[in-house]
Amino acid sequence: MTVEYDLIVIGGSKAGTYAALAAAHLQARVALIEPQRDQINWLGQGALYNRAMAHVSSVLQQVRHASPLGISFPAHDSTKSQPVPSLQLDEAMQWAQAVVSTCSELLAPTVLASVGVDVIIGDGEFCRLPHLGFVVNNRRLRSRSYLIGTGSRPHIPDIDGLDSVGYLTPAQIWQEERWSEREKSTSASSQFPVNWVVIGGGAQGTELAQTLARLNYQVTLVVSESHILPQEDPEASRLIQAQLEAEGIRVLTQSPVTQVRAIEDKKWVQAGNRAIEADEIVLAVSQQPHIESLNLEGVGVKFSPGGLELNDKLQTTNPRIYACGDVAGGYHLAHVAQYEVGIALKNALFAPLFKVDYRGIPRTIFTDPQLARVGIGEGQARRYHGKDVWVLRQYFKTLEQAQLWEATTGFCKLVVRRNGEILGASVVGQQASELIGAIALAMRYKIKISAIADLPQVSPTWSEVLQKTALEWQRQRLSRNKTLQNFLEGFFNLRRDWSS
Repeated sequence: MTVEYDLIVIGGSKAGTYAALAAAHLQARVALIEPQRDQINWLGQGALYNRAMAHVSSVLQQVRHASPLGISFPAHDSTKSQPVPSLQLDEAMQWAQAVVSTCSELLAPTVLASVGVDVIIGDGEFCRLPHLGFVVNNRRLRSRSYLIGTGSRPHIPDIDGLDSVGYLTPAQIWQEERWSEREKSTSASSQFPVNWVVIGGGAQGTELAQTLARLNYQVTLVVSESHILPQEDPEASRLIQAQLEAEGIRVLTQSPVTQVRAIEDKKWVQAGNRAIEADEIVLAVSQQPHIESLNLEGVGVKFSPGGLELNDKLQTTNPRIYACGDVAGGYHLAHVAQYEVGIALKNALFAPLFKVDYRGIPRTIFTDPQLARVGIGEGQARRYHGKDVWVLRQYFKTLEQAQLWEATTGFCKLVVRRNGEILGASVVGQQASELIGAIALAMRYKIKISAIADLPQVSPTWSEVLQKTALEWQRQRLSRNKTLQNFLEGFFNLRRDWSS
């Protein structure tokens, strides 16, 4: 049997569809195997929908705090002395759906087909005999290489009573049928919001908790660790937690959920030594790869609950089968998946010579303020480099732009070596997701902190915080160099004496 394709991509995730499109642009013959579209709609686009609703909640929060600027709104609640804005949730959800639909069209089957991708809808599995292939819709396809991009799904923890009581995953929260009856009962009485319990203090749980709270719902965020965002810089995660609590979110740390019960039409969550009443429970915990039906054992591909076993060329234990994105485990981030696609395609279509390098790839948590980081943190840097580590810090409140926007919460923290090499950074504040890119670029191409300090930034802008933080390196160098201080003191004394 002849080889029909240069590459077969299995999975309709964002990483999978992007890989198929990129391979077709390289003039390769490509097939994309997707499950039924109605099965992947919320799995693939739920994150974007959540981000859209987070934008709605952010705008609503800005409107609520617009009075210092002299902006006011007609009162919608006669019982309140202060004017309040109103939110039509159904209209907000329609707008979010329109955004998701527009973005989905960028990778629609018609777009893929227009560049030569064979889009095949259906579930399938690998087969070994007589040759390696992939069977879908009773059709056996062969390719020189295969790329798994099936994505992931939420891991459901083993909590007593959870299945019988019911829960939502982040991808299910904004499905309209779940909101229609609830909204009818709550829209007329916004002072009695629905109680939400969000389980999980990672990026997803933290973002969702803030979004729901800003939409006027009572939210409890339950975390089994000692603080939220345990993988982030402790100073940064504490600031985000303080912001959530300031907005009325109850954060319960060191409170593992042991059981869930339904009592008198209410859900009760046992978290640590507390029983919490809830109308809705959201599981925002870990992800697991979506690979069960692919017959990976039959073609010699090893995997674990955390993801596929890959080498640094993104090959599985079957060297003709590659993987990228969520299914690979580790990073569940769209931009990391896109980076992996580029490496995997070069190896799968040409020769397996290219290796992934995750150093210098930034990540962002889209709370308000945002938290972005790249590289290693202060603690890890000190373990590696000891006293050669310097920490530079500048607060957003020193920026004119932050004062104009009334967004002074946040800081920029750079971890560097004495010679100016940047080891890592954490930025908390407005536009942190945009600012971290410049630091990541400097790290990627080994640009030292002195270059950032010497580059004037447009004023007033958020990017000024980068230069101001970098200038701290120059000040620390001077303060620690007693010889240079003595020389400068003597130099200026001599000049003053000469002038007199």
